[in-house]
Amino acid sequence: MKDIAGAVVVFFICLFAFTKFVGPIPISVSSVVTQKTDTFSVSGEGKVTMVPDIALVNVGVTAQGPNVTQVQQQLNKKMNAISDAVKRLGVDGKDVKTTNYNISPTYDYTDGTQRVTGYQANSNLTIKVRKIDNANGVIDAATANGANQIGGISFDVDDKTKAENQAREQAVADAKSKAEIAARAAGFRLGRVINYSEGGGSSPRPVPMMDKAINGMAANAPTQVEPGSSELTLTVNLSYEIN
Repeated sequence: MKDIAGAVVVFFICLFAFTKFVGPIPISVSSVVTQKTDTFSVSGEGKVTMVPDIALVNVGVTAQGPNVTQVQQQLNKKMNAISDAVKRLGVDGKDVKTTNYNISPTYDYTDGTQRVTGYQANSNLTIKVRKIDNANGVIDAATANGANQIGGISFDVDDKTKAENQAREQAVADAKSKAEIAARAAGFRLGRVINYSEGGGSSPRPVPMMDKAINGMAANAPTQVEPGSSELTLTVNLSYEIN
């Protein structure tokens, strides 16, 4: 017992001396508190009908010839004529965009031998028509000036901000209404919104078209394409705390 008591005394003497000359011994205490929060999620939808105010027209030219130079000259002549014609209808130069330009050889495989017989070239223009009433005239002007491919026409709204905001407000109101009805039915209280996400939108409405030039229709049958309307749909997801 004397030995144990002596050892204890020596320990405290050493501890006192250590803290006096070195400083107090650092002690770290950490506390972790976890809290479970019950949540409730609900989705809402908003829809807005939009009347298109722009048209996107895709036209193209295919040319054939015995050599690359001749094919390029044919192609460039027709593409320039088309571009000039639609500009005369009020289309801005910045709204006429080349989207394809390709030249490739054509072959003859008679008797199992491959032989280059000439060259084929094709190019496409995408034309944004901001005066939508001119869309039919733009197609007719393109075919009258050498376009032998009409890839189609699509109608869209240039600035969807207003329509998107209206659809968003509708979708949020729809989600909140659903959440309040569910809370009353299930007997819980809604807290604050802790998460928000949204998705949806719209895309241009494409109108497929026949190749008027190939079918000999350009001169006698003016284009009649109507823009109609399109629908923008937006969905939102709200997450609430449950009190």
